[in-house]
Amino acid sequence: MNAKQNAGDSPWKDPDDAPELTDEFFERATLYEGAQMVRRGRPVAETRKVQVTLRLDADVLAGLRETGPGWQTRANAALKQFLAKERRRAS
Repeated sequence: MNAKQNAGDSPWKDPDDAPELTDEFFERATLYEGAQMVRRGRPVAETRKVQVTLRLDADVLAGLRETGPGWQTRANAALKQFLAKERRRAS
């Protein structure tokens, strides 16, 4: 059987017994635009990033982290800038 057990409360028959529509109800609701379900959360990036393991000197990592939230994004941007510079130099 593919159906989820306990997938929800038993259906109500009388409109007077309908559950109250609270903020929590709407936060948990599945949203649709026509027949298409609207995906929640962060939108899928055009170019996805790849998770890697990279060994850095402790002082380099500490310095990056000291720059605050978003340090990984800034490190990625710095590496891109370095690669662009190296490509120009090699041409």
